[in-house]
Amino acid sequence: MARSAADAPPDLSGLLDLARDRRLDMKPVLLRVQTDLFRAAPVRDVATIRAFESLACGLIPTVDSATAEIVAQKLAPLADTPQSVLTLLAAHGGGARDAVIALSPVLSTALLDAAGNGPELDAVIALRSDLGRALVDDLTLRDEPEVDLALARNATAPLAGAALERLVERARRRPDLAALLVARDDLPAVDLAPLYLQAGPERRAAIRDGVAARAALRPQGRASLRATGAALTAFAARGEPERFEVALGEALGMPGVSFRATEPERRDLLALALRAADLAEEEAVFIFLRLDPSIARSVEAV
Repeated sequence: MARSAADAPPDLSGLLDLARDRRLDMKPVLLRVQTDLFRAAPVRDVATIRAFESLACGLIPTVDSATAEIVAQKLAPLADTPQSVLTLLAAHGGGARDAVIALSPVLSTALLDAAGNGPELDAVIALRSDLGRALVDDLTLRDEPEVDLALARNATAPLAGAALERLVERARRRPDLAALLVARDDLPAVDLAPLYLQAGPERRAAIRDGVAARAALRPQGRASLRATGAALTAFAARGEPERFEVALGEALGMPGVSFRATEPERRDLLALALRAADLAEEEAVFIFLRLDPSIARSVEAV
């Protein structure tokens, strides 16, 4: 009986011709094919894993960076991928290293050693979805712009406490970082108060409400409030903005903060700070009129 076309064996002559062509490097193709087979395997027993490890470890050092990156993106998320394979991919550098660092379920010491160090690597780590508070705190201590931006972009990064304070302080001088922080709904609005001027109308309203709520919880007696108001109005009356800012920062529990209250574009921030300090309305008006004479001469500003 004659065989039908469907029963005929596949024509592999084209592949055989490619294999015989010594001008072609088949190692990248072989690595990618074996990677796809390993990833698609329904069950990866010990023998399968060891066989793939042996083949991959022999091929990875020989392939180009584009192939290494593609393979890393496929293998890094798999829990069964041998650490030796991931280590070689990390050592390859570039996109392969970044994929391993970003996607690997576990970052072993050997893996990090193979990847090297530097701001670029830290920025990749900062985008991981499993960052703990200790690592976030350590990353913010690096004071690297790209790392800061990566943390701000990473909605899963637990930004709080000293780590958030560092980022907010730097964001006052970096509009790109400020924009990312004020856009995050998971961050307490009150902690973003120093970025009030960079925030949009809705975020500003949330910051004002948060500051007012925190001020209401502050254990401060009437005598202390009167003393704060008296000190601030006295410094304003004498035209001593530096001492005024020191006293205002202490009253808000933020010693050392620079409000730059006499700058016209920061008057909204001054009003917010005076509200947070729970000053009486007449005290706040007095401060505005005396701290900066230009306000008293401007109907619009008043």
